[in-house]
Amino acid sequence: MPTAAIKICGISTPAALEAAIRARAAHIGLVFFAPSPRAVTPAEAAPLAERAAGRVGRVGLFVDADDALIGEAQAAARLDALQLHGAETPERTAQLRARFGIPVWKALPVATAADVARATAYAGAVDLVLFDAKTPKGTLPGGMGLSFDWSLVAHWKGPVAWGLAGGLDPANVAEAIRQTGAPLVDTSSGVESAPGVKDADRIAAFCAAVRSAA
Repeated sequence: MPTAAIKICGISTPAALEAAIRARAAHIGLVFFAPSPRAVTPAEAAPLAERAAGRVGRVGLFVDADDALIGEAQAAARLDALQLHGAETPERTAQLRARFGIPVWKALPVATAADVARATAYAGAVDLVLFDAKTPKGTLPGGMGLSFDWSLVAHWKGPVAWGLAGGLDPANVAEAIRQTGAPLVDTSSGVESAPGVKDADRIAAFCAAVRSAA
């Protein structure tokens, strides 16, 4: 099994960015969603993105954002992909893909097999679906450290590329990959010492665990 690509989401400091690059992550996530403890503004993201250029993929995370915010973030951070965590429909994702001309990832909250089946509606409208844990109503749409039943997505063979998120950390990610065959794994709170505070040792341990599963 090839090594899963790694995304470290919620990067907000140069130290966290360098830790992700040192650990050979493929992508970092910049969160443009103000309620998140990991949120950055386009102005704050710009120097991080410049530092990341050519070293790691820059993915911007948005929740039901309007075109103006996405455009501002894209201009400031030169994003390589958009990751959408709200209620964005296939029509909306296709529109953003066409407008900004970069790959679009759609996070889908999963609690049941029916949630997984929704992914097929996004074929042709996104470049990747990210199966994530469903969070309780009224809470943040991700970054809560919650996981879901991995058997629901085990060796998924849908019509679009996919990745796995939700409660992944250094202790469980290798097992998650073995059970699901996920080609990409995404973590945020799983490599933190406190909400929004990335831990370099945990990032290194997470990436080492992913490679051990290959």
